Amino acid sequence: MGRLTTHVLDTAAGTPGQGMSITLHKIVDNRRETLKTVVTNHDGRCDQPLLEGADLAAGVYELEFAAGDYFRAQGVKLPEPAFLDVVPLRFGIADVNAHYHVPLLVSPWSYSTYRGS
Repeated sequence: MGRLTTHVLDTAAGTPGQGMSITLHKIVDNRRETLKTVVTNHDGRCDQPLLEGADLAAGVYELEFAAGDYFRAQGVKLPEPAFLDVVPLRFGIADVNAHYHVPLLVSPWSYSTYRGS
């Protein structure tokens, strides 16, 4: 059964990104359709897969990570406007039977991602 998962690592603090808001969108006809918003747990992960089984369809998706709000809540002094505020990651799902893991490694000044397992 296919599924979509994510997690957040705060590379500036060297800790999981606990309490970060993440919004999942599906891109349809070049428009974003919001599917859900979740908040990461103490391990920087979501308690459930973002999508799984019949809900996981082939197509283009976007995860929006509220990095600026997260760092402000951690007491990090950010410039206004913040260099990174909302981090969007747009990616495609081709195989609905596969596990797509899309993590975010983030600091106030940089981010990276990869397709994990």
